[in-house]
Order: sequence, then structure tokens, then C-alpha cells
Amino acid sequence: MSKGKLALFDLDNTLLAGDSDDEWLHFLVERGVVDRAAESSAHADMVRRYRAGQAGAREFCEFFLRFYVPHDYATLLGWRDIYLRERILPLIADPARRLLESHRDCLVVIATATNRFLTEPIARTLGVEHLIATEPEIRDGRFTGRVAGTPSFGEGKATRTHEWLAARGQSLGDFAESWFFSDSINDAPLLECVSHPVAVDPDERLRKLALERNWQTISLRKTLPSRIAPC
Repeated sequence: MSKGKLALFDLDNTLLAGDSDDEWLHFLVERGVVDRAAESSAHADMVRRYRAGQAGAREFCEFFLRFYVPHDYATLLGWRDIYLRERILPLIADPARRLLESHRDCLVVIATATNRFLTEPIARTLGVEHLIATEPEIRDGRFTGRVAGTPSFGEGKATRTHEWLAARGQSLGDFAESWFFSDSINDAPLLECVSHPVAVDPDERLRKLALERNWQTISLRKTLPSRIAPC
């Protein structure tokens, strides 16, 4: 017997008109916490190495987690509140909110590669209770700079989603219909698992894949198409 419908949403460059990890780095640079020139070069190098297949998902995620290590948790929480207000809220456009609202009859989940510390308050702001995110390792109240478990990135996001559902006593096959909305080719493994894969303002590789697979493509940077039916 069907247990309803499932709507999964990527966060960065999908529900957000930007990337939450990148915004955090820019925020820290603006506050003088990290050096602009050094981190700009390091970030560009990490992106280049990842795209060339020279760096994996864990290394990519841990590149961003290293910025947390020198700081105590209370300081990071204080910065996060300012970051959410100044850097993230302006990136949440009305079409993204409307898309979420059109699926409120589903089990709604944000599935993101970015770490839980950053994305949990963003999910709350969007009114989404359920979050699958990369889990940062924290010991004795401090970030270690490492990922705990499987990063929610690429194939790992699909793995983590299946594990999350299994922990609830469910699987994708239990749902009459399932959606996943994403902008990135990195999310192809999870897009291929749902009954309604949707490319949202996709990167070029995902745009081509969506065309080949006849997946729906929409934009949240323009007007939300009326053909996106609610659950």
C-alpha cells in the first residue's frame, strides 16, 4: 500500500539562488576571519581538482569544514545568525517558496551536500522539518574539520537518502510518486531514483542529461511554470 508522496529538494543553487558554503566563506572573508587572496586561490584550486576528478566528495566537503576548526562553537553560532540574515535570506526567492508550498502535501525533505551546521537553520527558515546533510564531526564541542559518515554528496546523497528513509521504515518504492529538484549533475544518482526528476536552473551537464532523459526543466530565477503540479 502506498504511503503517500515524497518531495526532495536540493538546497544550493536550487532553493537558494547561490551556494551556502560559498556564502559562508565570503562572510568569513568579509569579517577578516580568513585571508581573501589565499582562500580565493585555495577555493579555485579545490573546484578545479574536483572537476578534474583529482579530489573526491569527502575532500571537497572537508575543504569547507576546515574553516570551523579554529573557532569555538559559541562564536560560530553567533556568526551563523548574522550570516543567515545577511547572506542567505536575500537568496531565497519567492518562486522557491511557492514551489515548496505546492508540495506541502508530500513528505518534504531538503537533501544537501552542505553541512548540517549551516543548513539546519536554513531548512527551518524555509519551513522544512526534514534535512539530509553532510554531518560534520564534532568532538568535545569543537569541529574537527572532518566529515562524520558518508558525505551527502553525489552518489553519497542517494545513499544517505535511502538510509534516512530506511530508518523511518520506508523506501522510495513505498511512495506513489516522488520528486527530486536539483541544479547539479552531481545529483544525477538521486535524480535517477525518483519518479519525477526535475532539473532546476541546471548546470550544462545536467541540462544535457535532462534533455536526453526527457526530464522536466524549470527555472526558479524567473517565473515558476504553472505545469509544476502540487502533490
